[in-house]
Amino acid sequence: MEEIYRRLKQKALQLQQQWPSAAFYVLHQRELSISAEVLSRNSLLRECINYLRLEQEGMGHGFEHSKAVAIEAGALVMVDAGRYCIDEEEKDEAIFAVHVAGLLHDIKRGVREHALEGSREASEILQCLGVNEKVRDSIVVAIRNHEAFKETVPLKNCFERIVSDALYDADKFRWGPDNFTTTIWHMLEYERVSPEEFLERYTKGMDYIRRIKETFRTPSGRRYGPEIIEQGLKIGEVIYRELKEALRK
Repeated sequence: MEEIYRRLKQKALQLQQQWPSAAFYVLHQRELSISAEVLSRNSLLRECINYLRLEQEGMGHGFEHSKAVAIEAGALVMVDAGRYCIDEEEKDEAIFAVHVAGLLHDIKRGVREHALEGSREASEILQCLGVNEKVRDSIVVAIRNHEAFKETVPLKNCFERIVSDALYDADKFRWGPDNFTTTIWHMLEYERVSPEEFLERYTKGMDYIRRIKETFRTPSGRRYGPEIIEQGLKIGEVIYRELKEALRK
C-alpha cells in the first residue's frame, strides 16, 4: 500500500513541476511575497501558530496548509481591496485578520461541523490575545463561512466580506495541485485507506473538486481559481489512471 501511494505522489509532483504555474502565482508574485513577509514578522500571528493542533498534520490540514491559506488570502486582500471599497488603513487590518483566519481556520478539523466549532474556539483564543472586536468578529465569521456548499452566516459590512471571501478562496486554491501533491496522501495515511477503497472513492472526489470551480467569491478568486482547480484535476486524472493500472498488476 505505502509503495503504491509513494509512486503516485511522486508522479503528481513530477507533473506539477512540468507544467507552468497558474496565472495567480505569476501575476501576483509581489503581493504573495509581501503577504509572506508580513505573516512572518507579526508576533501576534506567531502566538496563533501555537494553537495549531499537531494531529492536523496527519489530516493534511496542518501548519503548511494553514500557512499557505494565510499567505494567499493576504495576497487576495491586497489585489481586491479596492473592489470592496476598503481604504489603505482597513486593508492592513484586513490582511492581519485574514492571516489569523488562515492560521486558525482548521483548528477543529477533526470534529463534525469543524467550521462552526473552529469559529467558536477562535473567538475564545482571540479574546485571550486581546484582538479588537471588529477584527475578531471578521475572523470568526470567516472561519464559520469557509466550507464549500454550506449555508453561510450573513456579513455585516465590506470589511467582513473581504476577509471571509479571501479566506474561502485561498482555502479552495488548495483543491488544485496541492490536493494531489500533498494533502490527499497525508489523509490516506492518517485514515489508513487501502488503494482499493481509494479507487472506489475517487470519482466522487473528483466530481466534488469540479464543483468547487463555480464557488469562488472574490473577483480574483473567480478569475484565477478555476485554472488552479483545473490544474489539479489534470493531475488527478493521471493519478486515477495509474492507480487503476497499479491495482490490475
